[in-house]
Amino acid sequence: MEEPETPIIVDSHCHLDFADFDQDRPEVLERAARAGVTQILIAAVSQEHWPRLLALVTQHQALWAGMGVHPNESPAHTPSEAELLAAVQQEKVLAVGETGLDYFRSGATPTWQKERFSRHIEVAKKTGKPLIVHTRQAAGDTLGMLRGEGADRAGGVIHCFTEDWAFAVAAMDLGFYISFSGIVTFKKSVELQDIARRVPLDRLLVETDAPYLAPAPHRGKRNEPAYVTDVARFIADLRGIPYADLAGQSTANFHRLFRVPVAADGA
Repeated sequence: MEEPETPIIVDSHCHLDFADFDQDRPEVLERAARAGVTQILIAAVSQEHWPRLLALVTQHQALWAGMGVHPNESPAHTPSEAELLAAVQQEKVLAVGETGLDYFRSGATPTWQKERFSRHIEVAKKTGKPLIVHTRQAAGDTLGMLRGEGADRAGGVIHCFTEDWAFAVAAMDLGFYISFSGIVTFKKSVELQDIARRVPLDRLLVETDAPYLAPAPHRGKRNEPAYVTDVARFIADLRGIPYADLAGQSTANFHRLFRVPVAADGA
């Protein structure tokens, strides 16, 4: 009797370029492929690492990049609009980001974070590439900027979603997708699990945010793209649907949002 085919799935957000993977990156990619993870989007966090990230995604058909600067990076490390435009228009770059607002570490509402976020939104509108949005303890300002600056013209994803249902609805009204990480598998994430049940299936993505936030049953370990299957299986169980359905729909959503070149579909 033939073994059932492994469903195809995508890790829509991770940091495989980080030094955490320098010792075994080929093995990590092998494990991902065996788990059915056919494509992986790596989101930049700093301008300094852009060349390294571009080199990595260029070497592997399954890898794609988002180019941007994380809100927790120093204000001195903000690229000009011209630099960001040039980076985003490179081959194998699907998105603008990771970008957004994070007041958890800053303890304030820094103007420079808003200025940086605004620049990313402008580049997304100019290039037509979607935004990868990080938001932490900045829900009101994040939504306010997405609305006020016309981010709906580019669309995008709220990555590693941890906000409430009202935020999810507001983001989806602006054309954004909602992406769930390993946090949804944590026992205390009851409200988030309810949101994972309610988000329309055609607006849902799954991710690892590796090397962070390993899902159950891998908590405490380094996260890696293969573990996106655990996130997807958990959400499929929450929704009472087969894993293959969740994997298939989230993969189709990834292709639609990020406009993956046709030749790469199912690669």
